[in-house]
Amino acid sequence: MRIACIDGDGIGPELMGSAREVLTAAASMDGLAVEFGEEPGGAATYLETGEPLVAGALERFRDEYDAVLKGPVGLPEVRKPDGTEAGVLGGVLRNGLDTYANVRPVRLLPGIRDSASPIDYVIVRENTEGLYLSRGSGVRNERAASDQLLMTRVGVERIVRFAFETARTRNGAPGDGVRRVTCVDKSNVLRSFAFFRDIFDEIAAEYPDVEADHRYTDAAAHDLVADPGHFDVLVTENFVGDMLSDLGAATAGGLGTCPSGNIGERTAYFEPVHGSAPSIAGQDEANPTSQLLTAAMLLDHVGAIGTAKRITGAVEAAYADGSVRLNPNGTPTCGTKGVTAAVLSRL
Repeated sequence: MRIACIDGDGIGPELMGSAREVLTAAASMDGLAVEFGEEPGGAATYLETGEPLVAGALERFRDEYDAVLKGPVGLPEVRKPDGTEAGVLGGVLRNGLDTYANVRPVRLLPGIRDSASPIDYVIVRENTEGLYLSRGSGVRNERAASDQLLMTRVGVERIVRFAFETARTRNGAPGDGVRRVTCVDKSNVLRSFAFFRDIFDEIAAEYPDVEADHRYTDAAAHDLVADPGHFDVLVTENFVGDMLSDLGAATAGGLGTCPSGNIGERTAYFEPVHGSAPSIAGQDEANPTSQLLTAAMLLDHVGAIGTAKRITGAVEAAYADGSVRLNPNGTPTCGTKGVTAAVLSRL
C-alpha cells in the first residue's frame, strides 16, 4: 500500500516517525508491503511557499495513494493578515478532497484512570459544511463581524447515513449494549439545526435496528461527562463536533490518546486530534498514542483489519501493564521513544 505522509509542525515529525516505525513493523508481520511518500504541509510550508500545501498534492492524494497519514500542523505565530492561523490544513484537505465525515473515536484505554461509566463512543462530525464553511469568507470591520452557518440536504443526509452505518459496525453503547445514534444539535434555537434534526429523523426511519437518540448541544456536553456509557455514535455539525470531541478526549486521558479520520467517497486522510505543541517539540515529551491509533484507523480503512487490530492491541497492552503512564499534563513518563518501544515490543 502507498501512504502519503505529512509530517507537519512542532511535535509532528516525532509522532510521524513513531507511527511509521510501528506501522512498518506491524505490516511486515502480516506480510504487507508499505511505501511512504513524503508530502510537505503546514506552517513551515506556508512560510516557504505562501500556501500550507504544495501544488499538486491534492491530485496525488486522490490518484497515487491509498490514504494519507498526517501529523499535527500549524504554529501559533504563523498567521494570515486577517489574524487567522495560516499553517492549518483542515479546510484545504477536507473540502479539497471532499472528506465529508470526520470520525473521532473516544475510548478510555486500560490503566489510564478509573471511570464510573465506561467510555467507548464515536463522534461523527460533518466535515465540509456548518459554521466552518465560512472559513476565510466571513466579513468584518472595526464595529462588527459575521460568519455564516450553512447546511444542505445532501450534506446532512450523507453524514447521518454515515453515522448509522458506523453504528451497525459496532457493538453498541458500553453502558447497555444498544446500538444507537445520538443527534446533537441546537434545534430549539437555530433553524439550521432544526433542519439537521428533521433530516436526521427521516434517515433514522431507514435504520429500525439502530436506536435514534437526541441531545441538545449543551445537554450532550453534560452527559458526555456524567454518563458517557450511554453513547455509541454521535452525529453533529462541524463546529459542535469540534468542541465535543475535545471535551470527550479530556475524559479519556487527554488529546494525546485520541485518533481521527477524515473520510470521503474517493479518499481519506487520518490525523491525531491535537495541535502541534511547539513548546515541547524535539524534547521527547510528546505522546505518540494518538498518532499510533490514527495509523491503526488508516489500516482498518484500507482493509488491513488484522494489522490495525495488532497495533491497537499493542497500544492497549502497553497501557494496561503500566509500561506507559501519563503525567498530569498528558505527556508520557517514558517519553515519545519509550512509548514507541513499548508498543513495538508488544506487537
